[in-house]
Amino acid sequence: MFTLSGKVAIVTGASRGIGRAVATLLAARGAHVLAAARGDHAAETAAAIQQTGGRAEAVSLDVTDSAAIEGMVASVLDRHGRVDVLVNNAGITRDQLLLRMKRDEWDQVIATNLTAAFVCAQAVIRPMIKQRSGRIISVSSVVGQTGNAGQANYAASKAGLIGFTKALAREVASRSVTVNVVAPGLIDTDMTRAITGKAQGDWAARIPLGRLGEPSDVAAAVCFLASDEAAYITGQVLAVNGGMYM
Repeated sequence: MFTLSGKVAIVTGASRGIGRAVATLLAARGAHVLAAARGDHAAETAAAIQQTGGRAEAVSLDVTDSAAIEGMVASVLDRHGRVDVLVNNAGITRDQLLLRMKRDEWDQVIATNLTAAFVCAQAVIRPMIKQRSGRIISVSSVVGQTGNAGQANYAASKAGLIGFTKALAREVASRSVTVNVVAPGLIDTDMTRAITGKAQGDWAARIPLGRLGEPSDVAAAVCFLASDEAAYITGQVLAVNGGMYM
């Protein structure tokens, strides 16, 4: 089911949490995965995949460095001849009420969460159009759909991914390239564990399924959208949020 044998997939922010789960599942389905993260942070992800018989490489990548992104994609094309899947997962938070938010806190989040997705997509779109196939999947957030106090920068970046996706999906659909979003809710990751107890409880109480999501829940959605079975799905937002936003 959802075989990705022979596919080459790039996953940003692949060192932990959702990104690591996505990279691991794509590899388990047969893809050759380029696990990208700052420094050598993705090395452990790639090594774990290799230990289970999967195919993966660790890539050192700062997604706010446009030249580095372009160089990475050029290297992948040189060595593998194609790029089939791009997962824009890298993301950060710099939470603060707008009255107190510094311009740098805004710029950092937009650069990492939104502008990097634009640069990555622009780098892979030409080879995908040429090969007349491809999947671009961006990881947004329920906060990009609902908003959240203290996260104007994060909400704007994640909502921006949705608009960006819908526009790009229209541009490249005639070349059999699909562009979609997965919008997780409250997922059990390092990022959500940083939320204080009461605040996390308040959020969890809003989930009809009664539990936090797991990174594997999001990875399954990404893997589906990356597959041939999802060839007729584009410009869509697939919510993985336990029903907290419908």
